[in-house]
Amino acid sequence: MTARADGTHRHPTEPVLSLAGAALGFGDRVLWNDLTIDVCAGEFLAVLGPNGSGKTSLLKTILGQQQLDSGTARFDGHAVRRGDRRIGYIPQQKLIPGGTPMRARDLIALGVNGHRFGLPVSRASEKRKVDDLLESVGATAYADEPVGNLSGGEQQRLRVGQALAGDPRLLLCDEPLLSLDLQHQRGVSELIDRRRREHGTPVVFVTHDVNPVLGMVDRILYLAGGQFREGTPDEVLRSEVLTELYGTPVDVIRTGGRVVVVGIPDSETHHHSHGEVGL
Repeated sequence: MTARADGTHRHPTEPVLSLAGAALGFGDRVLWNDLTIDVCAGEFLAVLGPNGSGKTSLLKTILGQQQLDSGTARFDGHAVRRGDRRIGYIPQQKLIPGGTPMRARDLIALGVNGHRFGLPVSRASEKRKVDDLLESVGATAYADEPVGNLSGGEQQRLRVGQALAGDPRLLLCDEPLLSLDLQHQRGVSELIDRRRREHGTPVVFVTHDVNPVLGMVDRILYLAGGQFREGTPDEVLRSEVLTELYGTPVDVIRTGGRVVVVGIPDSETHHHSHGEVGL
């Protein structure tokens, strides 16, 4: 049994997600090569790196939407496959336009009966599940509001509810806090972390800014320039590690409980939010 930073414990288990010797590239450009990593029940893995480093491609690989050039990707002991409802997915926050003819509960319902797309929730058990999901993500008060009238944070709570509808064995998050204010960043990240703690659902969390979830993170996978580094936040978020990864001097500064990175090359910061404002 191993202890977590938050005081909870987990038993050693077979990994829920396992990549071995995984490689992916586009044309002559290598995104990552020989990537080997296991993610076990209850773990929170943050994936960092500049745009174009292969973070979203990694999620697509796990979802069975992107084929590896070499190596293997296994979920729950089997090769990953497209459309596996045991994998929950929370996309980037994108505002749903006003006038969209859908209520908040309808958006959640798509996660409950999305395999029967176009059919309304008609079974009493499905209605109860939708209500339970709305309550679990704090959206009961606006359940019957048009989704286009809701704030970005409220809409993102609904996307978390959608992702949890299939009682996922693994939760993938692609920049789920993007464009949210600090209050909604905290609310959405706490929903995701609660799922991990209460159900042991491992989380793979792609982000450009690790600070909102730093206290939740067990390990970091940092992708940059076709290379990667993996380890605890203290092991990876160090000046010498990122300097080696980028091939140029990079300073990592810890201040006020936050991590700030200074010196990312201009070619990277053009696609990268780290800069001088934090990871």
